[in-house]
Amino acid sequence: QVQLVESGGGSVQAGGSLTLACRASGADYETFGMGWFRQAPGKEREGVASITRVSAGGIKMYADSVKGRFTITSDNANSTLYLRMNSLRLEDTAMYYCAANRLGAATLLDEFWDYWGQGTQVTVSA
Repeated sequence: QVQLVESGGGSVQAGGSLTLACRASGADYETFGMGWFRQAPGKEREGVASITRVSAGGIKMYADSVKGRFTITSDNANSTLYLRMNSLRLEDTAMYYCAANRLGAATLLDEFWDYWGQGTQVTVSA
């Protein structure tokens, strides 16, 4: 069992930056694939970024909409996942969720993820 707790959300103007954090506990963090998802009001949840388990090389994957703007990183010593978000746009407004999968894979497909955090709200204004 893995517990995931997100933090770092907030309100920011378009063009600004935020860094989200996800603290994991309860299991061997390094064996899990980790990722960030988001869900805007009235829309389906979508994958934003993910990273493979350590032994698979920590390979990263990004949604096309955030490539070049968002960066996913993992502090394995502290079991914490980060999402650095730069050049934020109005359309980045959403609830952001941290997730973990037992496969250790990096995927943006919803059905492969086993554990979810409660989410942290990001609001981008003009």
